[in-house]
Amino acid sequence: MTKLTFGTMLIAAVLAACGTSSEPGTERTRPDETGRMTSSEEAPAASEMPKTAAVSPDRSGKSGANVPETKNADGQSLPLAEAEKSEQSNQPINRKIIRDADLSLESESPDETQKKITEIVENKGGFVVETQQSSSNTRSSGRDTVTMTIRIPAEKFSESLDEIRMTANRILIETVKGQDVTEEFIDIEARLKAKRALETQFLEIMKRANSVEDALKVESQLSQVRTEIEQIEGRKRFLENRISLSTMKLRIQTPAAISASGRGFFYRLTEAVSSGFEAAMDFILGLITVIIALLPFFLFIGLPGFLGLRYLWRRFIRRRTAREIAGLEIED
Repeated sequence: MTKLTFGTMLIAAVLAACGTSSEPGTERTRPDETGRMTSSEEAPAASEMPKTAAVSPDRSGKSGANVPETKNADGQSLPLAEAEKSEQSNQPINRKIIRDADLSLESESPDETQKKITEIVENKGGFVVETQQSSSNTRSSGRDTVTMTIRIPAEKFSESLDEIRMTANRILIETVKGQDVTEEFIDIEARLKAKRALETQFLEIMKRANSVEDALKVESQLSQVRTEIEQIEGRKRFLENRISLSTMKLRIQTPAAISASGRGFFYRLTEAVSSGFEAAMDFILGLITVIIALLPFFLFIGLPGFLGLRYLWRRFIRRRTAREIAGLEIED
């Protein structure tokens, strides 16, 4: 009988948590014996109404059976529950917006621009996440490039963006994006509230456990609920970080080299001679590199092989000469 009661309490706790998750903001209200609205929260919404709720007696002079009413701005009587809903719907919603920006800037001195942007970011309470520099030394397209990733407080996003624009000579590309996560944030808070209520109920049930088996069952459910709470809190912290700090990705580069057309004959002749000279130097350097690379091969393999073959060849010649001389002596 005790196990049956304990199992019933456990199922009731789970069902109560499900109900809290589906309707996190609802409260039960009921009229008491004097006709005044009461609730577990002492009717906080009713206490915040701009006008006092008036209770009108019925024909028999009793007020306990009447529904509390209030008046709107037009002087019309409304039930108290509808007035509370109307006031809640009129309250402004604190929107949760994630704002990001991507900018491609052009500057004569990317290093100086980087220093100015870093100073702006630090003055606004932000910080630089990543910085990377690159340079091209080719004559035709020499360009220096600096890429930055910065984080700026959301409330100073617009003014920081304006000041960063002023540091560059020209803005090549600008992209500003905003993501509304208000609905997800509200859902996370509701789920977190429900899970914490369920955790509290499991703790109360564990105190009433009469056996080790019952305690282990509740402990398993409690561990699962706490894991879910940690996951929900982690997602909430991530969203709060993205909402409070906006991300900007910047690319700062020098102006592109302008290739002049219509060069004169002597300029093109000079360019051709210079290109030919560079090609010849590259060929000579390549040939020297190959010789140097093959030199150890010739010293340790080629030279011993050549000397061995030379020795064997001379030995063969000597033997053949000796046979020829011996043949001539026999004939004589």
